[in-house]
Amino acid sequence: MAKERGVLALGLVNTVGSTIARETDAGVYLHVGPEIGVASTKAFTGQVTILSMLALFLAKIRGTLSPEVLAARVAELKNMPDLVEKTLAQKDRIAKEVAAYRFANNFIFLGRGLNFPVALEGALKLKEISYIHAEGYPAAEMKHGPIALIDHFMPVVFIAPRNDHVYDKVVSNMEEVKARKGNMIVITNEDNHDLDRLAEIVFSVPACSEHVFPILASIPLQLLAYYVAKYRDCSIDQPRNLAKAVTVE
Repeated sequence: MAKERGVLALGLVNTVGSTIARETDAGVYLHVGPEIGVASTKAFTGQVTILSMLALFLAKIRGTLSPEVLAARVAELKNMPDLVEKTLAQKDRIAKEVAAYRFANNFIFLGRGLNFPVALEGALKLKEISYIHAEGYPAAEMKHGPIALIDHFMPVVFIAPRNDHVYDKVVSNMEEVKARKGNMIVITNEDNHDLDRLAEIVFSVPACSEHVFPILASIPLQLLAYYVAKYRDCSIDQPRNLAKAVTVE
């Protein structure tokens, strides 16, 4: 439909020669390697990284970022492999900490701004491979419905980077959950211990800017989903009712 209306169509794809690669005008191959599981993880990370690079490229040609800021953002993206490796080093601790959550029937994932899509990703992965009902919401909308569901048996996952300009508002949301005896898991920066008093579990990512944090924060959430599904003896690579190829009419 976009091409019929003369709109430039770009494709961010992982498989060379795929339908999207053939049908689009131009695009980028992710080159993250073949993904065995139906629930995409590294392809998701690759796509978000490419979109970040595209945003920086547009900022460069439009002159909306100074050369110094642009160089710093690019350098941080180049350092992503090290940051990802440090984040993955927590996998054994995550596996141990989330064991009890295999008995949960529902999860809520909350984030603000850039981290709302991260909440959606965390909820999607959990529901896809563990078969636990999970919903991602903007943290700002917590009072508009989800707060009625909160009790000790409803795990609430917060994405709360310390250097985010809405951090104080996220902490306020967490305090409201705590007042209702909610059970919280928090993803934040490695040097932030302010939230230890509120959350049952705190997982951290290496120090980084607010622009890179969402990419790294998705990794503990994917590991959370993986280990909960493993404890529930679910088919992680081939979840029921899901297929790698989707036909849309």
